[in-house]
Amino acid sequence: MYENAVTYVHRILRDVIRPGSVVIDATMGNGWDTALMAVLAGEGGTVYGFDIQPIALDVTKTRISGVAADVRLILSGHEEMSTHVDPEHHGKVRAVTFNLGYLPGGDKDITTHADTTRKAIEQARAMLAPDGVITIVCYRHAEGERELDVVRGLLAALPQHANTCTETTFLNQAGNPPVVFVVVART
Repeated sequence: MYENAVTYVHRILRDVIRPGSVVIDATMGNGWDTALMAVLAGEGGTVYGFDIQPIALDVTKTRISGVAADVRLILSGHEEMSTHVDPEHHGKVRAVTFNLGYLPGGDKDITTHADTTRKAIEQARAMLAPDGVITIVCYRHAEGERELDVVRGLLAALPQHANTCTETTFLNQAGNPPVVFVVVART
C-alpha cells in the first residue's frame, strides 16, 4: 500500500482533497504532487504551486496539461506563499504539501532551507481550513537534517487542542530514508 514517502503522502492527499478544494504544493519540483492535486481538486478547484527554479514550472506545466482545476504556478519561494494565495482562500486550504530538499535531477546545491521552511510551514498552518492537512517530507541530506530538526521542533510546539501532528519513518529503507510529518488542523 505504501512503498515509500511519496505513495504515503499521495494516499493522504487522496483522502483529503475533494472536488473544488483549494490546495498548495509548496515545493513543486518535477510537478508530480501538483498534478495529483490538480486532478483531485478538479473543476472548481484551485491549486497553487511554488518553486524558485523556472525549470520546475516548465516541467510542471507539461504534467498539468488538460486538468480542469485552476492551477497557478508561481516562481517564488514557499516562504512567500501567503502573499500569493488569494486572501479569500486563507482559512480554506484543504491541503499543503512540502517535499524538502533539492529538485530531483537538478542542481543539488539549490535546496530548501530551514529558516524559509519554518516561515512557510507557519504560513501554511495559518491558511488551513478546519480538518485541512499539511504533509512534509524531509530528505536526509546536510541541509535536510537541519530542516528535519526545525520541522520536528516547530510541530512539537503546535498547540494540541488545535493540531494533530504525526511523524513517520520508513525504517527498513536503505540509506537515510526520508521522514514524513503530517499536521491535521482541528480548528
